Amino acid sequence: MRQQLSMLFFICALFGLVRCDVYLHNPRGSNNRLDERGRERANANRMFDSQNNNRGGYNVGSLYYYEGSELPIEWTNQHSCGEKNAHCELVVQYMCDDQLRDGAKTRTIPEKLSQCANFDCDSDLEYGMNENYDWYQNCKYRERNKGLFTADQKLKGETAKYTRQNPGGTRRGYECPEERDYYPYWHPTPWKDIAIMTNNVSRCEEYLAESQNVKEKYSCVPPKGYMEHLIARKGPARDRKILPITKEECEKIEYPANSGNFSKWTPTPAWGIEAPACLASPKSRDNHNGNGPSGFPNMFNWTILNTPHEHCALRLRYNISTADYDAVKTNASNNAANNNSPAKIDIGSLVGLSETDAEDRGYVFENNPTVNPLSAVSGNTNIGKKLNLQLAINTAQYGRTFEDRSHSFAIRARTAELKDAKIHNLNVRGKRGNIVQVYPAVEYDFVPNRLSASVGDHIHFQWTGSNTNPNNNDGQGLAGTDRNNVVLLTSQIYPEGEPGKAVAENLKFGHFGNNYPAHLNGVNLLGLPKEDLVSLAVLTPGQLRGELSELDDAGTYFDLPPRKITRAGDYHYMCTRNNNFSNRGQKGKIVVSEAKSAEQQVGYSGGAVQLSDNEGVWIKPATVQDGKQIRVEQWDESAGEEVVKQQGGELNKGDSYESKYFVVYPFEKLANGAEVTIKMKVESDDAEIYHSTDYKNWREISGADISDNVATFQAREGGVYVARKSDNSKTSTIVGGVIGGIVAIVLIVGIVIFCRKHPETGANLKQRFSGLKMGSKV
Repeated sequence: MRQQLSMLFFICALFGLVRCDVYLHNPRGSNNRLDERGRERANANRMFDSQNNNRGGYNVGSLYYYEGSELPIEWTNQHSCGEKNAHCELVVQYMCDDQLRDGAKTRTIPEKLSQCANFDCDSDLEYGMNENYDWYQNCKYRERNKGLFTADQKLKGETAKYTRQNPGGTRRGYECPEERDYYPYWHPTPWKDIAIMTNNVSRCEEYLAESQNVKEKYSCVPPKGYMEHLIARKGPARDRKILPITKEECEKIEYPANSGNFSKWTPTPAWGIEAPACLASPKSRDNHNGNGPSGFPNMFNWTILNTPHEHCALRLRYNISTADYDAVKTNASNNAANNNSPAKIDIGSLVGLSETDAEDRGYVFENNPTVNPLSAVSGNTNIGKKLNLQLAINTAQYGRTFEDRSHSFAIRARTAELKDAKIHNLNVRGKRGNIVQVYPAVEYDFVPNRLSASVGDHIHFQWTGSNTNPNNNDGQGLAGTDRNNVVLLTSQIYPEGEPGKAVAENLKFGHFGNNYPAHLNGVNLLGLPKEDLVSLAVLTPGQLRGELSELDDAGTYFDLPPRKITRAGDYHYMCTRNNNFSNRGQKGKIVVSEAKSAEQQVGYSGGAVQLSDNEGVWIKPATVQDGKQIRVEQWDESAGEEVVKQQGGELNKGDSYESKYFVVYPFEKLANGAEVTIKMKVESDDAEIYHSTDYKNWREISGADISDNVATFQAREGGVYVARKSDNSKTSTIVGGVIGGIVAIVLIVGIVIFCRKHPETGANLKQRFSGLKMGSKV
């Protein structure tokens, strides 16, 4: 078992490099902040070990989300991901517990029960808590994994609270340092996996197999009273053995002595939910705590699981490893031989030095080594010897974890009216102040800033803020307060689009270039009734009248429960309060299409992009190596015919329609002959499925399985699919499957023509999808 733990370490993420922080922006990350009035958080050890800058985080504020709704998780990380100069992994998890809470004070929850109300820290509402008291005590008295690489760090104990990154065993809330620093963890944890984003997708197979979502985990469960015996530290030390992490050692513990009550090596069942998504890390560059290459924040769209609970939290761990050694293969055998020697890492070979020369010149793996990079200069042997350069290296930070967690939130069951609805969460990120005052948080923005939806979808407008921002931070309205609203922008005052061609004004609502709201009379945002428009504008229900010109008398929290979208178009909207130069413009865009649609990030772990249970694209694991944003749309017959006609094509196969047009994009040609499964509804079981990438050449797909009015077939590319029926005998078929490259024509030409005919789907689908990458949201 010891050997298995050492091998398991090979697939554990080694974390960190230097101070490269990570911050959650949606949901709002706490960074251990509660409701401080200053820019600095009061207590970096309040709930968890973030390793982040003290100015990060947002003051407390809770939201709720409906199960099955789409929540964009946004963050910024200071150092690179998705590049070759460092290995990066982002692990997103959540947990729910009846006693999980934000608390009412910034003090760290006590470890001594006598310091808590009723001698019960788990239920003392004064203190914030995610993991509970028993979790930490089990960690504190559980053997640490001795197969892990600790470099030359001097760990001050033998239990799981001591790690290379936390050698002194400092406590932060009830978090277990070893569980925090390593993933996947070999012991049961209270956290459920959402997604793993990694530079090396070849590790996804191991990550998915080891996730507690799908795999039971074992732990040593001692006899009744044994933990109390350990905590009380009573009796001889030989009778207070810490909890082992192997079955063999676990089953040797007997308590009381000669009682026959032995510890049990006990499984904790898997969570019984689907494995997490595993995909390529979104790209970001070094020393840039900001947006990704798309110009938008890096993000992951979480379809919230059907696990209703009123007390949940989300955490993001940012794991970054140096390239100075192989993080996956480095283990305890590479540790320093003693307290005065460096770790057994071959640094010399990186610069072409022998082992002896490397040691003589200081090219060793230890804290703050002094290296001599120059050989002796000809004729003067002292010049090179005198050039000694000290490197700012901390071996505890080579392979390092940074972390942020949200404040508490709720996951709620759907009402009967929302049973089958597609729900988009639309929130607000950021806090009061200009970019210097709020950094490393961000200024106000809507999340997602660009939202793509369809008529019939629902939008849940909801946000929260704080009344305890620093009073001297820039902003409008009452000092220290956050307020947000949504008002449609006035229509554009100058033309846009292709030169010489008019824009369809009736389907473009508002314009980013303007700074005045539209007049509410006669304006229709998403087809919402006027009472909803008023509610979004002045934040009612809430404060009745009062001073609402700058929303001062409105509350920090606003909730407009999910509303059905009934009108297509491009909607540009603003927040009237946060719209000056110091705070930039808080504006957003919602593009609503008449077409039924679905969109999903898909990576190594596969997934499904579904219009319904029997309509969509299903991707098996390992089919897609890099993360892809895949979209599926459904057009009615007249819309499809017009697109084909305007493109100069003709659907000359079959005599009548047996389905609507089914469109998949942007879908690249899959490597090694890999295929995905497409399902689409058809009218009859003798329908014929045709596919095109240019609207002119249509090919029948052979091998389609049609039953119960659903056609199922394999494909290697996107494009337009449609079912037809012939009065005569079937025409010739082609080789099974569809062979070709990505449907660039569908993306660049076909969609543009479709938009001209159906501008109500959004003014520029071409623009929406031309630069689409994993991590962007349109």
